[in-house]
Amino acid sequence: MVDVRGVHKAFGTLRVLRGVDLRVRAGEVVVILGPSGSGKSTLLRSINHLERLDRGFVRIDGELVGYRRSGGRLRELTEREVLRQRVHIGFVFQDFHLFPHLTVRENLVEAPVSARRVPRRVAEARAAALLARVGLADKADAYPRRLSGGQQQRVAIARALALEPKVLLFDEPTSALDPELVGEVLDVIRDLARAGTTMLIVTHEIGFAREVADRVVFMDGGLIVEEGPPEQVLDAPRHARTRAFLSKAL
Repeated sequence: MVDVRGVHKAFGTLRVLRGVDLRVRAGEVVVILGPSGSGKSTLLRSINHLERLDRGFVRIDGELVGYRRSGGRLRELTEREVLRQRVHIGFVFQDFHLFPHLTVRENLVEAPVSARRVPRRVAEARAAALLARVGLADKADAYPRRLSGGQQQRVAIARALALEPKVLLFDEPTSALDPELVGEVLDVIRDLARAGTTMLIVTHEIGFAREVADRVVFMDGGLIVEEGPPEQVLDAPRHARTRAFLSKAL
């Protein structure tokens, strides 16, 4: 479902991604761990072309993201074409990114109606079902400022699901939350994992990674240092850098 090949990304002289290869099967949950500055968030943003690649490419379900092949070279797509592709790539940010001037229901309905031309009544029915799924059926008419951080993040997850994406990307979805609110967001992600949703999750929640991940990826210095089943990477890491990180994180 997700195919990342030889991806490089630099900001000026700072090389953030240095040739990342990653493949994610349909229905697989991959958790990405690593220290701050290791390239985790940049990798997610490269997958949905929020960051332009310097080298390499990304494919989602066989389709190049952000580029097309032309005469043996990759040509960047227009912003309109990239937006069309992003409909299939749900992204949940750490700081919610909800529209403050729209109600919870309107936050979920806006993109399906405008980006996918879904009839409003259909979009509203799906929004109601998704809000019930994340435990917020009674908040449809509320504005984001009236919600707790955990509730806002659950709305953000429901909004990403409203477009019926092929893959969901989570960029540290609990890092902006007070500790007592973390659990309610992780419960929603657990439910998505049980339902077979394809997900890449950047998180510092080691216990959560152990519970939901089919595969754990450890990044450092813009590279994937180690990857494998949670019990291997978290309990018996092969690489010294992984062991050093986990000794401080656990």
